[in-house]
Amino acid sequence: MMHMVAKLHYVGDLPQVQIAKQLGLSTATISRLLQRARAEGIVRIEVRDLVVPDALGAQLERELGLRRVSVVETPAGNAAVALAAPLGTMLKTANLGPGAVLALGWGRAIRAVLEAGLPPMTGVLVVPATGGMQQHHAHFQINEFARMAAEQAGGTAYFVHAPFLPSPDTRDIFLADPAIREAVALWDRIDVAVVGVGLPHALNAPDASLATPSEQQLVDAAGDVIRHYFDAQGRPIDWEGADRLIAVSPEQLRRARLCIGVASGEAKALSIIGAARAGLINALVTDAQTAQAVLDGLSRGL
Repeated sequence: MMHMVAKLHYVGDLPQVQIAKQLGLSTATISRLLQRARAEGIVRIEVRDLVVPDALGAQLERELGLRRVSVVETPAGNAAVALAAPLGTMLKTANLGPGAVLALGWGRAIRAVLEAGLPPMTGVLVVPATGGMQQHHAHFQINEFARMAAEQAGGTAYFVHAPFLPSPDTRDIFLADPAIREAVALWDRIDVAVVGVGLPHALNAPDASLATPSEQQLVDAAGDVIRHYFDAQGRPIDWEGADRLIAVSPEQLRRARLCIGVASGEAKALSIIGAARAGLINALVTDAQTAQAVLDGLSRGL
């Protein structure tokens, strides 16, 4: 039990309250187990001397073959909020003019940077990169993300009022709707996409799961971008239902001038490596600790 709690907290980056709820234990018990894990050497915490962010970014560009990387030092707390400024700078330098298409993924990091605010991009067309999720959490509300971003940027929002994973009988019906068809057509001419990078499937919280009969197929997934799963080498992982997705395709992401992965957390190091190798991101905004974890992983031959 102690090993499981330590893994969920330090590798999975789950808060103690969520672990307690998931395992049916009290938060006091979780806290004691974590203290024991440190005392018995199961968990070792060390303070590392980090390279300056600019040097980390340049090294990541070289080693992952990315076009742009922005690394920022982050204060204690929600690191994702601190990624808003470097993301804003990257978007400004992308020079998105009237009629340019900005596609948005979903996730906690995307929600955090949107709540912090995007720079003006007058006339930009903002579209969700996927249909809606059958989830109530705020970080799944992708049409709301498009509305927020368009309002902040001074652009126009398009919405995809369809589930991201419809039944085989309804997919074509949804895509035949004129409003949905108009929004989805923008995916063929994305200038910039801003997407989250999902954790390795084994570390995902239950509410982030696909919850389909094919879930066992995803055991080896190093992560996902817009539910396109890949292993650590960037090889795609197929799963039952993937052909029914209403979402930007890998090919559409790869054609974008910039596909910016926004990711924070050392547990996402392998996910970032796999996403870059898969070509699902060609730019990255992250924090120094995560960047160092990615480089450490590469040095270990991941």
